[in-house]
Amino acid sequence: MHTDQDQQSLLFVESAELDSPVAAQSPAVMEKKVGKRKAVARKSTSNTKSTGKSNAPMTAERMASQQREISISEFFAKNRHLLGFDNKRKALLTTVKEAVDNSLDACEEARILPDLSICVTQLEGDDRFRVTVRDNGPGIVKSQIPNIFGKLLYGSKFHRLKMCRGQQGIGISAAGMYGLITTGRPISIRSRTSPRKPAHHYKLAIDTKKNRPDIMHDDEVEVDWPHGTEVSIDLVAAYNKGRQGIDEYIEQAAIANPHTRIQYMNPLGEEIVYDRGVDELPVETREIRPHPHGIELGTLLKMLKETERQQVGAFLQGEFSRVSATVCKKVCDEAGLTQRSWVKQIDSGTAERIYKAFQTVKIMAPPTDCLAPIGTQQILAGLLKGLKAEFYTASTRNPTVYRGNPFQVEVGLAFGGNLPSDGLARVIRFANRVPLLYQQSHCAIFRSVLDTNWRSYGVSQSSGALPGGPLVIMVHFASVWVPFTSESKEAIADYDEIRKEVGLAIRDCSRKLQTFIRRRKRTERESERRSVFFRYIPEVANALQAITGDAKDGLMERLNELARMRTELADREMDEHGQIIKRTRKDPLLDDSTVIVERETPADEHDESLFGGHEAKRMGKGVASKRKRKVSKKKRR
Repeated sequence: MHTDQDQQSLLFVESAELDSPVAAQSPAVMEKKVGKRKAVARKSTSNTKSTGKSNAPMTAERMASQQREISISEFFAKNRHLLGFDNKRKALLTTVKEAVDNSLDACEEARILPDLSICVTQLEGDDRFRVTVRDNGPGIVKSQIPNIFGKLLYGSKFHRLKMCRGQQGIGISAAGMYGLITTGRPISIRSRTSPRKPAHHYKLAIDTKKNRPDIMHDDEVEVDWPHGTEVSIDLVAAYNKGRQGIDEYIEQAAIANPHTRIQYMNPLGEEIVYDRGVDELPVETREIRPHPHGIELGTLLKMLKETERQQVGAFLQGEFSRVSATVCKKVCDEAGLTQRSWVKQIDSGTAERIYKAFQTVKIMAPPTDCLAPIGTQQILAGLLKGLKAEFYTASTRNPTVYRGNPFQVEVGLAFGGNLPSDGLARVIRFANRVPLLYQQSHCAIFRSVLDTNWRSYGVSQSSGALPGGPLVIMVHFASVWVPFTSESKEAIADYDEIRKEVGLAIRDCSRKLQTFIRRRKRTERESERRSVFFRYIPEVANALQAITGDAKDGLMERLNELARMRTELADREMDEHGQIIKRTRKDPLLDDSTVIVERETPADEHDESLFGGHEAKRMGKGVASKRKRKVSKKKRR
């Protein structure tokens, strides 16, 4: 390719050759060379025009001709790292996560106990995989299948204020787009809505320039399941066992969703089944209206423009939650309006007065029946099932609000037992029952754990680091709108209200952990004291026999009984300073939120897996049973 500068260089050479003696003595040669150089110059000029490269100044008209609309699909196709497809291993996890989240949401909304089948198969080559996820949900009607799986930002959850896993309508269609880009193969969907109807089979591609589905295949097929949806995506990915992979994600998803049965086949051909822990669905959530404290002025103007209500009073009471007739009157009085004022006559200045009135008038917090937390009992059940610890506790905070959005925080702790004691504590994060495996340091949950002063609760901690020792911290954040830091939904934004609630929930559990650690240390001291008594009882009995002449067996029995009584009294009723404990309130370790288990496995045999399916040896009665630690008869003897 030749530029204008190249063309000028050729003309300069041409003129030099024309002035040379050789050119003057050879007219035929000169004419031939000049013809070649003119052809090169014409070609250079045409190439310059075709490539748009020119030294001419750029005009507004030329700049305007280069402007064009960018579709959301085209944007995310070039910036797929924003959706969690920035490396092969993470791409496989994101694909599985999006398909599982959609399946669980569909089943719970239809009030069906979820039964999921997840199969990850390695295809030809080292980096080609096929992810297939099937559920027993209600299925999808035929007309909606192309839009749901072949169009970004299309879904039913974005505008609804109720707890659910999906929010933006991007995930599964973005996974299909990634598979199409990396392998050239379309996403395959089979869905059946009733045993009396056939299943519809689609193969879809995404037109990224127009953000619409391209139907490659459409027919009816026979399947052996009565209703549900099956999604199959081929993609370039990488599979590795261990942390931050699909194995850990499915294990944690089974813990946070004990009502779900998951049958998982990994790329190595190993089948793992996570049976249903409970046969009850989570509490059905209800959609709520926006809360006045959670909207902004622009949103209020948009609602005033789009509402079908004629008067301000009807608008405020009908479009917002917790706005009663009394609250409505206070807002109108504060804004200088009446409840009979016409909505169409409200201008931007009046709307701003209404907005300011929202901030000054006391309004009840939004309803919380839009949330479905895991629950203390279910958290304990999951921790007991998966972790071989010694102490378990859980706490569920009361719902609260950030930016007008209700949210609820739950925390579970597992300590001691066979958990690794030579490293830092493990933090497990969930948002609306979905495990969060990446961007831990950017998450408000993780920062709240770091901000907690664990040393005051008897757990070692270095400055600016996680606590050390055999400890697992599980935190679940439930909300109608989870403030993720990015579209990949891997970390929760650091709102002050969220960090405060997480911190309070952690401290609720940490106080119980502190009580347990102190009692265990006191028990160890009393055990050493007891062993000293029992060690010298035979010699004391011999001395008493020589003094009193009584039988040695009787003296031994009375001395043993006296030692047991004294040491048990101190173990049970004395604090670390030797003072009698007078309990004036309920024991914090004797409630339904705490479980203490004695382990017979040696402490050096650590359980390296997070959820290995290990059961506690003894749990007492029920999931959250309580059992005070007592000294065994073998130790007393």
